[in-house]
Amino acid sequence: MNPNQRFTKAFFIFLFLTLTLSSCNNDDSPTNENNNQEPNPTAFAQNFGSNINRNFLGTVIDSNHNPIENVTITIGNSIATTDTNGIFIINNASVNQRFAYVKAEKVGYIHGSRALVPSTGINKVSIMLLEEIVAGTTSSGTPETIALPNGASVSLEGDYIKENGTVYSGNVNVIMHHLDPVNENMNAQMPGMLYAANSQNEERMLQTFGMLAIELRGDSGEDLNLAEGSAAEIKVPLDASLITNAPTTIPLWYFDEVNGYWIEDGQATLVGNTYIGTVTHFSFWNCDIPAETANLCVTVNDEFGNTINNLNVSIASSTYGTRGGYTNENGEVCGLVPSGETLELNVYNYDICGNTAIYTSSIGPFNEDSNISIIVLDSPDIITETVTGVFNTCNGNPVTGGYVQLTYANQTFTDVVTDGSFEINLIRCANDNTFKIKGSDYINLQSTDSISYTFTTPSTNIGAITSCNSITEFIQYTIDDTETVFIFDFIEANFYSGTGQTGNFDLNISAQSDVNCFYLTGNLNDAPYVGTYNHLDWNNVNDTGLNIVECLSMSNTNNNIIYNLTSIGNVGEYIDINFSGSYEDFNGNSHTITGIIHVIRDY
Repeated sequence: MNPNQRFTKAFFIFLFLTLTLSSCNNDDSPTNENNNQEPNPTAFAQNFGSNINRNFLGTVIDSNHNPIENVTITIGNSIATTDTNGIFIINNASVNQRFAYVKAEKVGYIHGSRALVPSTGINKVSIMLLEEIVAGTTSSGTPETIALPNGASVSLEGDYIKENGTVYSGNVNVIMHHLDPVNENMNAQMPGMLYAANSQNEERMLQTFGMLAIELRGDSGEDLNLAEGSAAEIKVPLDASLITNAPTTIPLWYFDEVNGYWIEDGQATLVGNTYIGTVTHFSFWNCDIPAETANLCVTVNDEFGNTINNLNVSIASSTYGTRGGYTNENGEVCGLVPSGETLELNVYNYDICGNTAIYTSSIGPFNEDSNISIIVLDSPDIITETVTGVFNTCNGNPVTGGYVQLTYANQTFTDVVTDGSFEINLIRCANDNTFKIKGSDYINLQSTDSISYTFTTPSTNIGAITSCNSITEFIQYTIDDTETVFIFDFIEANFYSGTGQTGNFDLNISAQSDVNCFYLTGNLNDAPYVGTYNHLDWNNVNDTGLNIVECLSMSNTNNNIIYNLTSIGNVGEYIDINFSGSYEDFNGNSHTITGIIHVIRDY
């Protein structure tokens, strides 16, 4: 699997994020004394840098890539809840220069989290929560081995305690997940990032050979753990592709859910294709090789000096593999890389455009925190796009706490809206020029429909969208930058392919009331009908195009309006048109107009 596929599929929906860039090289050889039972989190936190405030936009999804609603998100002292799209926004969260810890919790799921090196822009985070699936049941006082079908297992002695330290007696449900490094979803599922405190309380980055998440529940659903003096044997199977580089012994690390990083505690031994180790408590356990680290920030620009966001940037170590993340609205992605090693940097477009890197270079070695900038040159195969617009509440005021999602092919890009305006930059492939926009008002809990548009390269201004989720169809237009006209009622949309049954036209969309009048007609090209149309010449019976001259005092003279018909569904489905351009009125005065039509086809 190539790096582009690995990361784009992990972030669907959804989302482009600032993620750690992490690979590893060898640290000291592990010994039986590599136990770190009492780490010093206060001393270790000195690695994080000074306190700062940063903004976060995140998505929480399940293992099927569906958004999860009502997940509690915590960053420092800041708390938020995901909406129906699985989105959360937290601004001015107190974090550190080199470390931010995002926790996600909901009943029915194992606690999830993400740690990252925060950048100055909006930090985009994606977390995939794992369901609390019971792998097996045992009871106190009974030794038992619980195994997954792939051979991952835990052998329990039978002694358990509750969270308050008292002895537990009763049935025990064992919740267990094996996280395989070759699984494309692992980076989204694992807690924190591959960042750790070793047995000497020194910071390290990790190269994982597999993780095992284990949680214990009592009869009443209470959290349990191993009793003092009790231990458990865990087995972590290895994919065949990892065996060649797998050491005979490897340090074990558990995830500290309070502080957000991994802590070295013991070791595991390779027996056949399985690592076997002993643990004294449960959390996520991880088999990893450690490496010394440096923080690296990469900024991606085009040849004109403009930053480019939503690009996948990967850092590859020839010895330990590849990690990566997406550039934010400042074109920046930050993360940890192995110190003292020459690395390969690749920039990828989205997988619909192919899996070839659009930029490749050797970088490093880095022995201290560093910043680099790269330039991605124009190519006939890729097109740089900027999409802008205004997002208003249902009463016409600018949205001050919300977001806009642009869906292109199988990618979704999200931009935070704080003052009613938004701008999304992306690189697209040449063979697909349509996209969809949906806005969500995070404060008022309202949203727009998902509306289709066509790129007007290199910049596309979609005008104003409005978050009235009770409205199923609308027509809106703005003339000469005056107040936008919205039409929600008395709308009729008919399409009769090639029959001329709507007068002399294939397409007829009208809205007539005591307040508003709107009338669009048109003759379309052959199926599939969608595409770009200019002004229809009524005097030419063979002409194709669209026309809105009635109701708006619009002349046929010097009419340069361009219409983008992006979807025309069956009866009961949507017809989507966006239009913009210039025209003359009946008095010869020049005007400009922009508009959106999102209506349900009646016939």
